Amino acid sequence: MAAELSTATTLKPYNLPQTLTSPKTTSTLLFFTPLRDFRHSKILQTQTRTTTKKRFTVCVITEDPKNSTQIKTEENSEPPINKTNPHFLVAQKLARKKSQRFTYLVAAVMSSFGVTSMAILAVYYRFSWQMEGGGEVPWSEMFGTFALSVGAAVGMEFWARWAHKVLWHASLWHMHESHHRPREGPFELNDVFAIINAVPAIALLSFGFFNKGLLPGLCFGAGLGITVFGIAYMFVHDGLVHKRFPVGPIANVPYFTRVAAAHQLHHSDKFKGVPYGLFLGPKEVEEVGGLEELEKEISRRTRSYTGS
Repeated sequence: MAAELSTATTLKPYNLPQTLTSPKTTSTLLFFTPLRDFRHSKILQTQTRTTTKKRFTVCVITEDPKNSTQIKTEENSEPPINKTNPHFLVAQKLARKKSQRFTYLVAAVMSSFGVTSMAILAVYYRFSWQMEGGGEVPWSEMFGTFALSVGAAVGMEFWARWAHKVLWHASLWHMHESHHRPREGPFELNDVFAIINAVPAIALLSFGFFNKGLLPGLCFGAGLGITVFGIAYMFVHDGLVHKRFPVGPIANVPYFTRVAAAHQLHHSDKFKGVPYGLFLGPKEVEEVGGLEELEKEISRRTRSYTGS
């Protein structure tokens, strides 16, 4: 926008710089704006002619308020998501980990509930079926069944220790190695061992359920003990130690805290892989002189759970 203004010789109201008295044309540059009605106005150049009346031309550049508002709106709008941003990657990783934990939790609860329910029903129907027709209560068979179920559960700890050291960390390392690396997804190749151990349990339970006698009763008890150990192993090892799913009050049991800390030392490889067992892991660590390291790991895990 251009405006032509006329004024008297004296330019005191605008505090213009004094010009030389000469018939020639001189140029003076203004460093302020006398027109305050225009927002963001800028004076580019002032030309002064020395004649009877002095004239000067003021060139003003103004900004359109609409354009200004549009620019401001664009500046205040949210920037596009940068998928290479570290904060975005961390949030994405946490969301993926949460989804994986939920998937494994559903699998763990459904399998535990299903297996436990079938075991209870199998025990009930097996003995009720044997006592049909007013037969005598098979006390010896019942005692053998429940005794061997406890013995099989304890024996599985020693079997797991031996297999872990001699097989899983040796000839079957190509499968077990997935358990010692960061997991990609809710499952890992090492989970196949749980299915392998379930096969003899199902076979023993089936034979003992469909047959009468002491031997079938003992087989039924052995299969029941393997099943109980598998469920306990999953909740303590997968849930408490490796936090693949929340375990609730199990984390507050002092002995389970020691078990989890001992197994964590196995993954740190501070004592050449010891302990290889799970529920008797603290005893293994103590036998190799790692009691001090065990206490440190217990304190660390306790702080991580309490958030202090």
